[in-house]
Amino acid sequence: MSTLIYPNLNLQNSHFKAFKISDDFIPQTQIHTFNSELFLKEVDEYLSLYPHTQHIDICLHDLNGHIRGKRIDVKSLKNLSNGCYFPLSVYAMSLDGKVIEETGLGKYIGEPDRLCLPILGSLQPSALSPELNAQLYLSMQEEDGSDCRYEPRNILKKLLNQLHTNNYFPVMAAELEFYLFSPQHQSETCIENQCFDIDAPNNYQQVLDEVEKAALLQSIEITAIVAESSPGQYELNLQHSHDILKLCDQINALKRIVKQVARKHDLTACFMAKPNLAKAGSGMHFHMSMLNQYHENIFSSEVEKDELSAKLLSAISGLIELMPASMAILAPNINSYRRFKIRHHVPLEANWDTNNRNVAIRIPCSDVQNQRLEYRVAGADCNPYLVTATILAGASYGLSHKLPLPKPAHLLKFPDEHILLANNQPEALKIFKGSLILKGYLGADFVEHWYTVKQAEYQNIYSQMTEAEQHWDI
Repeated sequence: MSTLIYPNLNLQNSHFKAFKISDDFIPQTQIHTFNSELFLKEVDEYLSLYPHTQHIDICLHDLNGHIRGKRIDVKSLKNLSNGCYFPLSVYAMSLDGKVIEETGLGKYIGEPDRLCLPILGSLQPSALSPELNAQLYLSMQEEDGSDCRYEPRNILKKLLNQLHTNNYFPVMAAELEFYLFSPQHQSETCIENQCFDIDAPNNYQQVLDEVEKAALLQSIEITAIVAESSPGQYELNLQHSHDILKLCDQINALKRIVKQVARKHDLTACFMAKPNLAKAGSGMHFHMSMLNQYHENIFSSEVEKDELSAKLLSAISGLIELMPASMAILAPNINSYRRFKIRHHVPLEANWDTNNRNVAIRIPCSDVQNQRLEYRVAGADCNPYLVTATILAGASYGLSHKLPLPKPAHLLKFPDEHILLANNQPEALKIFKGSLILKGYLGADFVEHWYTVKQAEYQNIYSQMTEAEQHWDI
């Protein structure tokens, strides 16, 4: 549970706003298309601001959202206007960086390369030595020039284009939780926070200040840093955006910033869903409203403040319908399921309610114009591109189908009214693989690919002897 808004951030910056629908919103039908001339212009502008730049980290984000790439000399930067090459097997890697050969993308087909193009707007200074080092995100293409069907960012891009074609324009904000701890004492984490302790963030003020400064250098708008009630746990709130791809780019960038700054201070930043069984887990929550082509929030009620709009309820019905099948994305590894415990404001069911942090989909308090939903299922260990893709898939499915809406959580009285979520990875993967609806939104090839990688990851962990087993007196 959030306990304190960090008081020392520079929130008077004109770029920071409350959760309001942006007045300068322009609906986009073609998003994030590469243009070599624009890229070269961005390079010139960047180097005029950072003339001493020496190296650039060029990066792809794999299935798990982890950075894969290499460092190049600044002299080679403009050559990227023609792209560069990385192996397709980047998107067949497990959590520990090994290629899952069962996918058929590795040695079996000769580890082929694919063309990768820069993502416009992603050339930013690195958190460490920003005057000298930069980073740039890439996106992979298929041999025919289409977007790589195994790249999570491209899955989200395809869904967004479909929504925009139907005159739906999502606006989303993110909340990202993490732990800071000493590398020698991960199980103990850091200094204990107390609920509503006004001085809690001051324990790590220098670290958090540096995170904020590095984020601002990368044009990432942090609206608040919140001290959670568990020791060493914090939450970062990101500014809402109608550019969902950019928002997810920034979430990944922010994870890297936090880890780099923490390491500089001899701390470890951890985005694992459940790093300590005795403490609260870390989540990745998304707030979402939906605009139409007239810049109107269709989730807003036209009647009374306490009455929810039909469109909002339709979206919720779709989200609940697809939530059980989405668990393989929302809880992507064996540790993820340790987070789903009672009394930690973590949803155990596919449900919804107003002003209730125990449910999967919460309707927060807001004025009529800015009604939205909060999706609270995903862990901090998730790939943000895939989480937002499943959220948008659920909302789209609900808006395009007349589905029955379950009762709010506080009105559920009978056992058969509860929709329990999978509490282990094999069950979640089985439901995911069998979902024809998700295959339609994410692509059948991707669903099969994700299942194969995650099944292999699970089997690898399951095949290892635990320390507890070694001490059994049998």
